[in-house]
Amino acid sequence: MSEALPDSAWSQALQRLRALARADEAWLAVLAAGVGMAAGCGVAAVNAITGLMHIYLFLLPQGGGISEAARLPPLRVLLVPAGGGLVLGVITAVLSRFRPRVPVDPIEANALYGGRMSLTDSIVVTVQTMLSNGVGASVGMEAGYAQFAAGLASKFGQALRLRRNDLRVLVGCGAAAAIGGAFNAPLCGAFYGIELIMGVYTMASLPYVVIAALAGTLTVQALGFGTPPLTVTLPQTIPDSAYVLILVLGVVCGLAGIVIMRGATLIEAGFRASGIPPWARPALAGLVVGALGCITPKAMSSGHSALHAYIDVNYPFFMVLGFFVIKALASAVSIGAGFRGGLFFASLFLGALLGKVFAGLLGVMPFMAHLPPGLFAVVGMSGLAASVVGGPMTMTFLALESTRSFTATMAVLAAAIASTLTTRRLFGYSFATWRFHLRGAPIRSGVDIGWVRALTVGRMMRSAPKIVQSEMSLADFRREVPAGALARVIVVDEQARYAGMIYPPEAAVATGEGRKVADLMHHQGRFLVPGMNVREALDTFEQVAADALAVVDDAEHMKVVGLVTEQHALRRYSEELDRRHREISGA
Repeated sequence: MSEALPDSAWSQALQRLRALARADEAWLAVLAAGVGMAAGCGVAAVNAITGLMHIYLFLLPQGGGISEAARLPPLRVLLVPAGGGLVLGVITAVLSRFRPRVPVDPIEANALYGGRMSLTDSIVVTVQTMLSNGVGASVGMEAGYAQFAAGLASKFGQALRLRRNDLRVLVGCGAAAAIGGAFNAPLCGAFYGIELIMGVYTMASLPYVVIAALAGTLTVQALGFGTPPLTVTLPQTIPDSAYVLILVLGVVCGLAGIVIMRGATLIEAGFRASGIPPWARPALAGLVVGALGCITPKAMSSGHSALHAYIDVNYPFFMVLGFFVIKALASAVSIGAGFRGGLFFASLFLGALLGKVFAGLLGVMPFMAHLPPGLFAVVGMSGLAASVVGGPMTMTFLALESTRSFTATMAVLAAAIASTLTTRRLFGYSFATWRFHLRGAPIRSGVDIGWVRALTVGRMMRSAPKIVQSEMSLADFRREVPAGALARVIVVDEQARYAGMIYPPEAAVATGEGRKVADLMHHQGRFLVPGMNVREALDTFEQVAADALAVVDDAEHMKVVGLVTEQHALRRYSEELDRRHREISGA
């Protein structure tokens, strides 16, 4: 009896909290703050573990980063990524036998599943990301941070049985807190949650996301893992003429982002076509990354420490260009071979290098000599990340919070918009949504379209009012279905398979002796199935030019199970669309 009491008390506490959260939005703010603090603790723990892995695996000094090191032990640089890749490959192969499904990403969860995620899958992804980054693969930690925090928020929200929109907001809060804490940039984290995870900006959700991002950032700072601001020389003012070149750099960043994303995809396709077992691919990629790391350690890990250490260092032009090519190749190979992680962190470092390359090309122009290369490094950093990640405001606030410079932020905003427009016009995807596209997931953002998939023909259909045989004579049909009794009747064949549809008014005026129902059938071979969603059903109505269609169990058995009218489908679609709009607006 004593053992049952804690469970009963816990259940009662959950019920009270659930009731409060559903009745008063102030309690949703409390939940957002709690999620933010939990996310901050997760970020600190992940940073501590990966930092220790870097120190002990690569013999770094305490607090040192792989990519900022002048040189690393060559044997370890070669063997650690390859060995770590082998371990990751084997673990992934074993897990795929027991958990074959693909883990749901926070963007995918909010777009298709109403914010529902598996915490177990999220922990698996986080551990895989930590292992990948810890052994030096050229991947970022943002995937692990956001996945864990969003998964934790989703689990908490599901336990409280939050409404669909509230659960989606809480998932956005988790991701926002994780990114805000990782970069010591709460505004960046908040807009990451809004632009990428939720896909829509509303005043109804903004306060909770900002609260979570602030809580996550402050928690990381309190635990001693806050990221310092960038130390970079920036101008006090930027001449108007320079904005033309800043916009050009934004376009260049957009083009470079497309090349990097395409490159990662092509390398992944090459690995699949090579016949190399999936478990061995990360090991081979680890050897490649290790070889590039022997040339320069900047090729390894996320590049976050190198960004902070070298953003204001002026290297020779061809050296910076070499760093950019090597880092881009290492990132594409790491992602393409199956190392877990993202390109957010790596794209920041790559963008800074690209900005310096751009500044080097402009160095011969006298009227640009007074602008420091650091400005172009910051602009390139945010511009390339905006192309890859897909959040121009996220990157603009990251630049503001990292540099504390409003002047540079204006330039960053211009370049980020130019980069984003270039990427959307020529490519159409960010890196995350591009990978969703390759998997066949019909999403380009975290905007909620899951309700469309949930509103199926099976939910909308009604029972068929009347079913007749195709061989029935028209005379018998007229006696059984008088004119005006029904608008339409479904027709089946001798095996009770769907054959078509007949309209009683048309049958009432048809002439000719010995004619059968089959002679007046319409929509043969045109039908709906229960699994179709409402948009697919409406498209079918438009193609067939019908105001109603029969629903059959499947295309093989063709057993009639119901009827759906176009008017009813349109009304249900409009009702659900209006409900989602009211949820978004907070009405």
